[in-house]
Amino acid sequence: MITKAAVLGAGSWGTALSIALADRQLDVVLYGNEPEIADEITHQHRNSKYLGDIELPANIRGSLSIEEAAQQPLILLVVPSQVARLVLGQLAKTGISSDTILVSCTKGIDPDHGSLMHELIEELFPDNPTAVLSGPSHAEEVAKRMATLATIGSKDPEVSATVQEVFTLPWFRTYTSDDVVGIEVGGVVKNVFAIAAGAIDGLGLGDNAKAAMVTRGLAEMTRLGTALGGKESTFRGLSGMGDLIVTCYSEHSRNNRVGQMLGRGKTLEETIAAMNQVAEGVPNAKNAYELARKLNVRTPLIDQAYAVLHENKPTGEALRELLERDPRSEMDD
Repeated sequence: MITKAAVLGAGSWGTALSIALADRQLDVVLYGNEPEIADEITHQHRNSKYLGDIELPANIRGSLSIEEAAQQPLILLVVPSQVARLVLGQLAKTGISSDTILVSCTKGIDPDHGSLMHELIEELFPDNPTAVLSGPSHAEEVAKRMATLATIGSKDPEVSATVQEVFTLPWFRTYTSDDVVGIEVGGVVKNVFAIAAGAIDGLGLGDNAKAAMVTRGLAEMTRLGTALGGKESTFRGLSGMGDLIVTCYSEHSRNNRVGQMLGRGKTLEETIAAMNQVAEGVPNAKNAYELARKLNVRTPLIDQAYAVLHENKPTGEALRELLERDPRSEMDD
């Protein structure tokens, strides 16, 4: 039975997952690179920068030591995808035990090689058991112990069962799956569509347009995910449709807020400067766009999101072009 864990990443999501682990009576090392946050977590049981006045359990301890994190039998990766290779590289240098379970909770793609997070972990830790965790789970609600469901994916059913046992609480329920690729693709691509949903809100286009975008976004997510080897059924589940819905409609969604600000005329630079957290949808749009081109998958929504975020296309123009596309059957692949 696992009694200790480390969480790499002391932002809102990492801290929220630490609360779940602590409630399961695990001793948690919450690793970050900001001394004031680590000190506040350990001594004041708060992470006020990311989670306001939420009180943290006493069995969560902040740490600046990757070596200390490496000693734990379960390690969660919860850093932004842009720095995941750097942090995992530092972890690899510590020589962690081959029995240590590594779980990716980061919804992104490695910008250096285009790898999904589980592929990056397997590249750097080929001898370690790995898993992913994803689903409709905003940090703000998890931190308040509000009812949450998620999916744990692993190629090894014993690893899935072990991680599922850790994440089984009265308010946190998990399901298992062997479709690691599908789970990760859903977590990556939904962030892009959340920006599009926010842009629709910012432009004041209404519920009809937003519902249509979410529905067509699910179709794109499924096309791209199955082209990578994911199962179609996965995209109708928690890590696909579930995560897509919550991130497109929730007030907690960072990516949705990015889209809203862009829809109201802010530049991307102004938008990012106004936020104190990473919106994964911005880099994910570029990564998903390049992946779709590589696989020759039709992704009009992702294409337009990429153009807005990385080619300075006005949001109104992008949405107009989507509506003016040639007519086609809804069932077209």
